[in-house]
Amino acid sequence: MSAEGPVQSPGTVLTVRQVAAYHAMTLVAPAVAERFRPGQFLAVAVGGEHTSLLARRCFPIYEVKSDYGGTVEFVFEVNDPGTEWLAGRRSRDGLDVVGPLGRPFPLPRDPASCLLVGGAHGSSGLFSLADALRRRDCQVHFVLGAPRAHEVFGARSAQRIGESATVVTRDGSLGVSGTIPDVLPRVMEETGADVVYAAGPTALLGSVSSVAAAMGVPCQVSVGEWLARTAACGIGTCQACVLPVIGDDGHTRMVRACAEGPVLRGERVRWSDLGTIPLDALGGPRAPLAAPEPAS
Repeated sequence: MSAEGPVQSPGTVLTVRQVAAYHAMTLVAPAVAERFRPGQFLAVAVGGEHTSLLARRCFPIYEVKSDYGGTVEFVFEVNDPGTEWLAGRRSRDGLDVVGPLGRPFPLPRDPASCLLVGGAHGSSGLFSLADALRRRDCQVHFVLGAPRAHEVFGARSAQRIGESATVVTRDGSLGVSGTIPDVLPRVMEETGADVVYAAGPTALLGSVSSVAAAMGVPCQVSVGEWLARTAACGIGTCQACVLPVIGDDGHTRMVRACAEGPVLRGERVRWSDLGTIPLDALGGPRAPLAAPEPAS
């Protein structure tokens, strides 16, 4: 039986490679690999020992393997000093990592037709899920998209392992011209999707959730981009990654993307209220009372 719960562990860089517009890093981290379930993420300290970059960076885990006792691979975009530093690491460099963290993707109890929807490099977190679904005799279909061809991640892998794979780019440089929401209803009908799993840009997740809800199909989303943009610790302490989610009782609560997520039910997330604390959220601010009418 595999161990449970996250660990803070030294990770040794095995490889760093360029993958189109992104970088992929493989770490030797046996304790993390042993505990991993699809949908979970890593929180990585960046900047080195003597740095002012205190916030960890959170990355969905792309793949784990048994090589070297256990390796973990993740994909990232260089978009700030921390990820720039990370891209400059070399083989045998050491990193401080915490993982695997967060709520994983729930898997169907019975074989089902599963549609995996990924935007840009956010789709990296869907490939370990695809492996787990196939082991349960589920059908796996992909829809992958990005603005331009070099920003799509995993198109060839999706075509190789999926029963079908639809690729969409806004400029038409790869696959179908358009956006993922443009093609999603058609693909859902053609594949007979019983469940949708989505990862990628936050705006995309809101659109996918709306389409799935309109078609009466359950949707699980990984809010990895929101987590990467807002989280500082990855373990639920800083409370920086909260977002409003409707609970089973119909009440809105502010939940931590890193702890209660990153996988959430798409129809429960209040996408239009991200970045705010709604007035009707439990424990949230209350609207000021109206001033009393002056006595006549």
